[in-house]
Amino acid sequence: MSGPDIKETVREKYGQAALRVLEGEKSNCCGDPITSRLYDAGETTGLPEGAVLASLGCGNPTALAALHPGETVLDLGSGGGIDVLLSAKRVGPTGKAYGLDMTDEMLALARENQRKAGVTNVEFLKGEIENIPLPDASVDVIISNCVINLSADKRRVLGEAFRVLRPGGRFAVSDVVVRGQLPSEVRRSIEAWVGCVAGALEEEEFKTLLAQEGFEEIGIEPTRIYRLDDAKSFLQDAGLDAEVLAREVDGCVMGAFVRARKPA
Repeated sequence: MSGPDIKETVREKYGQAALRVLEGEKSNCCGDPITSRLYDAGETTGLPEGAVLASLGCGNPTALAALHPGETVLDLGSGGGIDVLLSAKRVGPTGKAYGLDMTDEMLALARENQRKAGVTNVEFLKGEIENIPLPDASVDVIISNCVINLSADKRRVLGEAFRVLRPGGRFAVSDVVVRGQLPSEVRRSIEAWVGCVAGALEEEEFKTLLAQEGFEEIGIEPTRIYRLDDAKSFLQDAGLDAEVLAREVDGCVMGAFVRARKPA
């Protein structure tokens, strides 16, 4: 799979997801075992239904990132905008939350959700996470929710994240991470890639890439480990032989919170 092929497939799938949400349907590009039960009811109270229906992540980075009033936050791959809107609440009127997405349909959905929520300290940007359209040292915190695994050039993503963070800035993302080796059939599957599994970084590789780009205080904390039944679900969704491969994947795939800091 080439980088452009992956990017266009991801763009198409998530564009379709946005359109389903606009029609009032729940969307789960990453598969229900990954995207379910991520937000407490109290957190989503007051958010537009479209933002909740379009929550396609594998964690809740806004709760884990310890955001503070007055900070500037950037969400890489912001989708329908749920994490941007939650971040905007946490940083308050003196702070700002940016959302970055490459999919026109998702940006339209996110801006409509912003309008419905009446939130003013938010700006949604069109662009790719490999080329962030913001100046150097312009944000305090970078969050992301199950998106970095979708990129074919993760080193470039992490390098761009480092560039736009201010000295002392925090990298605080939820993503799918692999422990050990995935079967080659899973790695080669474009459907499994779009489903947030095939492109996931191995845990130690993720730490190494962050360190090579200049980050420090690097840590990966599992938030959910996907077991045999979960593995069968996403393998079937990808059209793979679930009965054979699930035992090899069992326990290898996890939702995780990835932390790092740009040196001060």
